[in-house]
Amino acid sequence: MNILLTDHQLGILLRDAAEVGAKLVLSRTGKIKPYLNKSEAFRRYGRKNIERWIDQGLITPRKDGNQSAAWRIDRIEVEAIRKSLDAMLYI
Repeated sequence: MNILLTDHQLGILLRDAAEVGAKLVLSRTGKIKPYLNKSEAFRRYGRKNIERWIDQGLITPRKDGNQSAAWRIDRIEVEAIRKSLDAMLYI
């Protein structure tokens, strides 16, 4: 199956890939936190989106301790999902 992309669509995909790559490097070098807490994830991506992505198994929340511990989400994982879903709108 061949998919033809316009120059604009290709530019958007390349920009998004570069953004995720830059965030990955910043995360691995300690310049930004590798994880988002629940409130931060809800604020950035929307509560309904985060809950839906968790329910669909697209992202995995991680807990640091027991049942009452706060959970966190991998920054790169959630960003990759968001960019992928956005890309589907352009293709």
